Amino acid sequence: MIDDIEPVNLKNMSVDECRDFFKSIGEPAFRANQVLEWLYSCRADSYDDMTNLPLHLRETLSGRASLSRPKVLRKLKASDGTAKYLLELSDGGTVETVVMPHDYGISQCISTQVGCAMKCAFCASGQLGLIRNLELSEMVDQLLVSNGCLSGEERVSSLVLMGMGEPLANYDNVMKFIRLANWQKGFGIGWRHITLSTCGLVPQILKLAEEKLQITLSVSLHAPDDETRSAIMPVNRTYGINQLMAACRQYADSTGRRVTYEYILLQGVNDSLRHADKLAGILKGSLSHVNLIPFNQVDRTDFRRPSEETVKDFYDELCSLGIDVTIRREMGSDIDAACGQLRRRHIAAAMTSGGGNE
Repeated sequence: MIDDIEPVNLKNMSVDECRDFFKSIGEPAFRANQVLEWLYSCRADSYDDMTNLPLHLRETLSGRASLSRPKVLRKLKASDGTAKYLLELSDGGTVETVVMPHDYGISQCISTQVGCAMKCAFCASGQLGLIRNLELSEMVDQLLVSNGCLSGEERVSSLVLMGMGEPLANYDNVMKFIRLANWQKGFGIGWRHITLSTCGLVPQILKLAEEKLQITLSVSLHAPDDETRSAIMPVNRTYGINQLMAACRQYADSTGRRVTYEYILLQGVNDSLRHADKLAGILKGSLSHVNLIPFNQVDRTDFRRPSEETVKDFYDELCSLGIDVTIRREMGSDIDAACGQLRRRHIAAAMTSGGGNE
């Protein structure tokens, strides 16, 4: 029976799906635990390393279940230790992932789509549109590539799904990835060390609230009123701020977890004290935290970064109004670590030289 199995991708399976697969080929379900632990915890890249598997099973899996990983097209290393990878997928598509060292461990920014359909005016990822959703294995591979480049016992200990794409638009695969990342025999990343970012897909936020996972929800807010937000984030024309804030409050009520609101400060667009006062007004009394992000310059946009004085005044105003707020520590600024920029330049270079595109 085992010799008749079709080619499979074990990295595209949840733990339960992998157990079902092994049972379907006449093997005990615990083989799934063994193989996935080798892959995700022990960083094995060959079935030959999996010495607690029978030889016949290792040989069969070697021929039918590839462990290949994406090609690293480029790796950039910043002076602060941040590393940015441009990965080529099996169909030629490209995604970025960023690994960031902190005092408390190593975090990784994961992409969930090839491109993005949200078309936020200030973001490089959306400039080329959406190609497709990433499969579970393609998110897993981002973790495997980064862990494989770390030395010794170092490994990624926290995740932010804040790279290319809108995670909640790839809901099912993202949920499988989060659960697999948390699985203690594999990557073993704690729920509270996983952050999922969204531009504000209200139905999916409500669905996520029902999951009652102890992850952090991070909402890309970036404006405190519908007029300003709709001008820079088209999603707001479908789900306005009142709907969004109601969904976020329901998420906090269901999970007991505070919601983080990301707020990119754009010179002359959303950075006045009037905007700060409005922001405090819509957040007052909610379980929330604001993360201020001075704009990181993106090619082919007219937006500008506000002065340090403006950023400080905005921060001080929120503090004076009782809002829990921080200014994001910049990482990887000397390698353009903001999502989408490396991929966009790679595609532009390929088109200029006569190569294909995605």
